[in-house]
Amino acid sequence: MATTVEDLSQFDLSTEEKDKLVAEVVRYVLFKSHQNSGCPIKRDELTHLVTKNYRYNNLPRLVIDEAKKKLSSVFGYELRELQRSRPSSNNLTRSSQQYALDAKSYVLISRLPVEVYMTYVEDVNSAHVTGFTFVVVSIVHLAGGKIPEENLWNHLKRMGLSETDERHPVLGNIKQALELLVQQRYLQKYQTTGPDGKILYYELAERAQDGPVSEKIKEYISEIVKKDVATVDID
Repeated sequence: MATTVEDLSQFDLSTEEKDKLVAEVVRYVLFKSHQNSGCPIKRDELTHLVTKNYRYNNLPRLVIDEAKKKLSSVFGYELRELQRSRPSSNNLTRSSQQYALDAKSYVLISRLPVEVYMTYVEDVNSAHVTGFTFVVVSIVHLAGGKIPEENLWNHLKRMGLSETDERHPVLGNIKQALELLVQQRYLQKYQTTGPDGKILYYELAERAQDGPVSEKIKEYISEIVKKDVATVDID
């Protein structure tokens, strides 16, 4: 099988030009992921980096593939492709969350050993965000993959998290923290209209349904259940 470098040789580009394109995609991915709190990067954004100066049809795909290898070998990251999921309801209103059908995007996932990641990469100041994400996604998962907004807030209020709290000592604005999970594509939201009027739902999006995240959520829930069972046994 031909390597990516060999595939790139089919284009009338110098080695310096090829390396520059790959480096530009790598820099963009690292910067954008940090700047946007890990929100997915649209494939169109990376494609534009390549096509703004070159018009070869297959060039963006090959450059992105080579950038994936660089991110893995140099930084220990997997550039994982996600397929944007659609809300499950067919009864959507025009005011629902906007989404692009079949849009592809990328997220960075660390593949470093846990000890190395925790020592040199993990930001202890953002641990609370990770915890909030796992809690919210777990609630929606246990609700069957989607939950009315009112029900979600009822669960969060039991943990002292209110939608009116704009100055939480750890999370700050709770509503904005929840909205960030939508932007990061752990959740998606949509509105339905029924006999009781309009109801807003939160549903698991592609990032929460992706293999590694989904497995971690199941492990997290399993551990909680085991602890609850152990507590009952002790009592």
